Amino acid sequence: MSSRQSTGSVFSAAFVRTEDGWNGAEIDLGAAEIADDLGDAVQEHLGLNGDELALLCVEVEDEWFAIVRYEGDREPRTFLSDAQAGLTDGLGELFTELAGVAPDKETPDLGVRPAGDFELLSDLGMSPEELVELSMEEGALPADTLSVIAERLAFADELDRLR
Repeated sequence: MSSRQSTGSVFSAAFVRTEDGWNGAEIDLGAAEIADDLGDAVQEHLGLNGDELALLCVEVEDEWFAIVRYEGDREPRTFLSDAQAGLTDGLGELFTELAGVAPDKETPDLGVRPAGDFELLSDLGMSPEELVELSMEEGALPADTLSVIAERLAFADELDRLR
């Protein structure tokens, strides 16, 4: 099986919550073939070994972004800024699968439709309504939206350091 390459420029980083704040690492997802490979990459790059809370943040050029929340042995929780990401992007296919979304192949021009778990950041200070509103903001690029989210969740400095 071959890796699921993205058609656009990709930035991906993972952040682990510690007693002292957040620590991050850039993650190469180029070799990811299945959804489980994403979690394996996060665990490997951050050195996770228990019940730590980790967030994987991925942005694909001007197209879409995804946030995946990993916490111990729980199933990953995924938010995807556009449910149609999997139609045109190999990496997007993995995230639509992880989010439990089936892209609408019959009407691909429906516009931006967020999908997945809208509440994955609510206990960290971002409501589902805010997350959806940010992801649908007219003219906002995925990088800008992730920066706003990182600022609200207090890992903006780590995100900026990795970019």
